[in-house]
Amino acid sequence: MSRHHSIVIAGGGAAGLTVAARLLLADPALDVAIVEPSEHHYYQPIWTLVGAGVVDRAGSRKAEADFIPRGAKWIKDRVTAFDPAKNEVSLGSGEKVGYDHLIVALGMKLDWKHVEGLDGNVGKDGICSNYSWETVESTWKFLKDFRGGNAVFTFPSPPLKCAGAPQKIMYLADDHLRRIGVRNKSRVIYGSMQGAIFGVAKYRETLEKVIARKEIETHFQHELVAVKTKSREAIFRSAVDQKELSVKYDLLHVVPRHAAPEALAEGGLLGADGYVEVDPHSLQHKRHPNVFSLGDVASVPTARTGAAVRKQAPVLVHNLLAARRGEVGGAKYDGYSSCPLTTGYGKLVLAEFDYDSQPAESFPFDQSQERASMWMLKLHVLPEMYWHGMLRGRA
Repeated sequence: MSRHHSIVIAGGGAAGLTVAARLLLADPALDVAIVEPSEHHYYQPIWTLVGAGVVDRAGSRKAEADFIPRGAKWIKDRVTAFDPAKNEVSLGSGEKVGYDHLIVALGMKLDWKHVEGLDGNVGKDGICSNYSWETVESTWKFLKDFRGGNAVFTFPSPPLKCAGAPQKIMYLADDHLRRIGVRNKSRVIYGSMQGAIFGVAKYRETLEKVIARKEIETHFQHELVAVKTKSREAIFRSAVDQKELSVKYDLLHVVPRHAAPEALAEGGLLGADGYVEVDPHSLQHKRHPNVFSLGDVASVPTARTGAAVRKQAPVLVHNLLAARRGEVGGAKYDGYSSCPLTTGYGKLVLAEFDYDSQPAESFPFDQSQERASMWMLKLHVLPEMYWHGMLRGRA
């Protein structure tokens, strides 16, 4: 072991940077190290609008160095293994870093290989995805050239980042096809492993009306299991009877299966669900009390979104600082998450909810209604809040 830090944060994405900033605002003297190999940081929520041709991809990427909080040590490397028994992490360089407290914020990996025929074909021949920097531009490329046929959209087995994103781009695509006059020559098809269009009843009722209005064909409890690129077929499997459904596609928007990073495979930090086993309210590990986790990789039963991270971070910071004093922190995360659901160009339903799937809304009006004001919130306000508020520990 060649170095030691009081607090080591594994991951410098939204969760890692936000919690680091909050820790150092609370106590600038803290010895905090962030382990993150990436040179760039991405505002992923805007990729829905990139894929729909509304904004340019370049605005979603900034230099990682600009958001490392003052006072934090940036270890520009990747974590390859965890050893909570020894209170250390291993890095790609072979170095080991010890800690008094560990925060796991590695996010999730995208498993393109899980679906047969998908790996290496995203961005080609009508197959696109908003779920990565490398592929997001392909969505608008294929959408703007679409002149009729089957436009197919998929939703895999959860959990996944921003579970609303697979349907958001579908609604925008429908709007686009109507704008260019080819919707009457097209079928818009949604294959989803979920049993309904949305899990919270209040918002589900609105979205079901959107589905009906847009005449979208739905196949719930169906998961994409294979793509036959030569014949342009998407193969779905029913979760009910395991029968396969073949759907021809001219445009296929895919969402890869998500999983915890391979670095967590060993070390005993994962729970039965394959994610870091924390108490869902305190965000403290159930078996290793000096370990905390938040964001996409934490085993909390709520939607994985940046909005969830924004509410988790102050809870984790409060409880970790209490633990460092030998006390039990009393802060509790209630499962809050948010999903700004674009239902068309200029229209958005702002879904906010908690662990009990009950609305937890921020505004004094019915957020289940499609509103232009909420579209403007997503397009202009939320990105600024993210870059200048959340990542700085101020929002």
